[in-house]
Amino acid sequence: MKVFKKIVSILLRISVSIILLIFLFKQVDKKSLFEIIKNANPLLLLLAAFIFFLVYVLCLFRWEMLLRALKIHLPLKRVIISAAGGYFFSLFLPSTIGGDLMRSIDLATHTKRPHEVIATVLLDRVSGYVGLVLLALLAVLVGRRYINDKTVLLSVGIITAILIAVLLVLFNRFIYSKINKLIHSPNAGKVRQLLEDLHDELHYFKYHKKVIVHNLIFSLLVQAMSPLSFYVIALSLGLKINIIYFFIFLPIIGAITSLPISIGGLGLRDATTIYFFAKVGVSRNLAFAMSLLNFFFILAFGALGGLIYVLTIHHRRIQHHSPRH
Repeated sequence: MKVFKKIVSILLRISVSIILLIFLFKQVDKKSLFEIIKNANPLLLLLAAFIFFLVYVLCLFRWEMLLRALKIHLPLKRVIISAAGGYFFSLFLPSTIGGDLMRSIDLATHTKRPHEVIATVLLDRVSGYVGLVLLALLAVLVGRRYINDKTVLLSVGIITAILIAVLLVLFNRFIYSKINKLIHSPNAGKVRQLLEDLHDELHYFKYHKKVIVHNLIFSLLVQAMSPLSFYVIALSLGLKINIIYFFIFLPIIGAITSLPISIGGLGLRDATTIYFFAKVGVSRNLAFAMSLLNFFFILAFGALGGLIYVLTIHHRRIQHHSPRH
């Protein structure tokens, strides 16, 4: 029954992506769209790809920093393999959650320390979201005079409120205890215990403020790289608008895309890109072209991650030594 529910859930998310893409392709001039992509400046696209690659590098070291903080000492090569698998599986599993699940399983199996590994993945994701919200708030503060649309300000307010709620649940013991008591299901014993273990592991970082500060710096850099890459893609297509719009819109688009309602954010990312950039006069064709090229980078680097993961399967299976703690 559980397997059936998972299959139905995945099929529903695939359906959402397909329906959104069909709808979007009907709204644009397909000939013009592909002509725009065809005429993109290749050198600028290479620069955008390089910036995009730096995002993955920074994310890797951000996670590795958290692993070391919990005294999970692994060769960098092993962390790269696990992260590469996560990037690959996030392509066809629900948003970034699928990738997080796979890298958690991979390293938890390898280290035999599931609670600590899951805690680092969870905190890595939360840290990324904190960086995303901080970037959005800074961008709105700097570019307030460019934003006259209440929808944009409301969106930033919503993602900020979600962040505050998540932080309170994870790091405030009083609120966490109240939430924990709401789990009354007779089958929730193991779930409750898992939540308690994770909460304890996360609280370990409260006494390692230096790690948290460094992690947040990495997160801000990661979140700043994404709109910068998107901006260079726009330049490659001949679109020249104020870069501040990318730093305001991309965090909102990223937050919406991370919702587990589509596969790899496909369709949802494109629809939100068209919606928000239309507010500053960008045509549907150009906005869609930007989003599709951005997805091409996601697909290319995800496929590379999958290749790394597959080619190292034999190596992982013959690892008989215990990882250093």
